[in-house]
Amino acid sequence: MERSVVLIKPDGLQRGVAGEIIHRFERKGLQLIAIKMIALDDALLDEWYAHHKDKPFFANLKAYMKSYPVVAMLWEGVEAVATIRKLVGVTKAREAEPGTIRGDFAMSQQYNLIHASENAEIAKKEESLMFSPSEVFPWKKTDLTHIYLDEELG
Repeated sequence: MERSVVLIKPDGLQRGVAGEIIHRFERKGLQLIAIKMIALDDALLDEWYAHHKDKPFFANLKAYMKSYPVVAMLWEGVEAVATIRKLVGVTKAREAEPGTIRGDFAMSQQYNLIHASENAEIAKKEESLMFSPSEVFPWKKTDLTHIYLDEELG
């Protein structure tokens, strides 16, 4: 099973859509194995957004991500990263397809409600930045036989 980190950003909390976001992932068949509310700090954000460090918007991005807490989650499933990215929609929310989280609830490029790991490698890095092993709870999801074929589970 693949894992992906999802953050409900400060605007997602302010707009009251955290429950809807979690509900959509659960309805899809993904498994929530870690969740917490956290205030992000400079050190974490510098590592998290290292690829944006030299961009002109970096300071504003950090200020925004520190403005309110975020809800950090770790989701698991077959091809979880790609599945979650499809559910989330494109970064520029007003261009996101209807039916996606951003397409249904957001208009902005920065205030786009949610972060989702870009690929499996980044997901592993983000998981280690956001969660300690004691905060992750893999558990037996009893309805997997109604979500995947046996061949898909390996």
